[in-house]
Amino acid sequence: MVKQYISEAVKYIGADDKDIDLFESQYIVPNGVSYNSYLILDQKIAIMDTVDRRATQEWLANLEQALGEKEPDYLIISHMEPDHAGNIQTIAEKYPKMQLVGNAKTFQMLQQFFSFSLEGRTLTVKEGEELSLGEHTLVFYMAPMVHWPEVMVEYEKKEQILFSADGFGKFGALDVKEDWTPEARRYFINIVGKYGAQVQALLKKASGLMISKICPLHGPILSENLDYYIEKYDTWSSYRPEEKGVLVAYASIHGNTKEAAEKLAGLLSQVGIQKVKVMDLSREDMAEAVSQAFCYDRMVLACATYDGGLFPVMEDFLHHLKNKNYQKRKVGLMENGSWASMAAKKMKEYLEQMKEIEVCEPIVTIKSAVKEDTIQGMKQLVSNLNN
Repeated sequence: MVKQYISEAVKYIGADDKDIDLFESQYIVPNGVSYNSYLILDQKIAIMDTVDRRATQEWLANLEQALGEKEPDYLIISHMEPDHAGNIQTIAEKYPKMQLVGNAKTFQMLQQFFSFSLEGRTLTVKEGEELSLGEHTLVFYMAPMVHWPEVMVEYEKKEQILFSADGFGKFGALDVKEDWTPEARRYFINIVGKYGAQVQALLKKASGLMISKICPLHGPILSENLDYYIEKYDTWSSYRPEEKGVLVAYASIHGNTKEAAEKLAGLLSQVGIQKVKVMDLSREDMAEAVSQAFCYDRMVLACATYDGGLFPVMEDFLHHLKNKNYQKRKVGLMENGSWASMAAKKMKEYLEQMKEIEVCEPIVTIKSAVKEDTIQGMKQLVSNLNN
């Protein structure tokens, strides 16, 4: 266990997973992920969520060490996703007197995952209700669709700790030293990003609380510069760009569209745009490409025509952007086709399904390879993107 000191009464009992290759069977996690769980020791003892079954034995050992000879009175269930709820039945059977604390939706979903009897073992809480542990008091706030319908967060009044469920989480094990923002952004945009309005509602509730620490279910405990993390969540969940810059995302078959994308990136830099990022959608992590699209205020899509439509990785990229509510951006288009170019038409069809997207003219059409007329079109597109 990576030592994460919270306080004398609040203990970290989670575990790192350095062996996992794909989180949720789709997101590359080169530095693993943490499954966070906490224990509050008071007159009454509360476990704050369990962990994925991949980390059962380590979690149980951490819990037993923190408990000593004591037994828990409550298991607080913030979120029923298996990476947090995987050991509910295990711990319920180990401590048969322990009460399970959740909301009405929690217990509906719990019966779908597990087979043990809940009779006489549940404490159902609603918005704003409190649970006294002695000196510590938990207040419950519902957070539906952040990012499942049963999600709730807990605020501990004495130590001013927000147990934020999947909110404020990030990819990466706790023993890895890395900047919080890139992997927190990639985590948020790809997992929670669709539900910006619901995150905004939760932030509004949190704004009325005095918070000294944020304890998420993934990633490090946050205890300094909390305004920074909250501002990032406000930006991401309201779909505002973080930075002025351009993502050039390309889908190239034989290299000519790649050459055009790199040429365009050079032209963007020449007019003084300081942040220009070029990404090959065939080779770079799709989740990171989606994250970068949300980071910048502008984007250029460059795609070869394929089977009368889009080269598949571009279609996949646009599908992800649409599903994650990409909006409020200016987008330029470049298409390539040796005959019957269709890429721009198909890309526009996707963009038209998104909110507040300005397609920047002109659309640049490449006939097989970059020529002088192509460059002139690129220069005009760059000029319009920069205005």
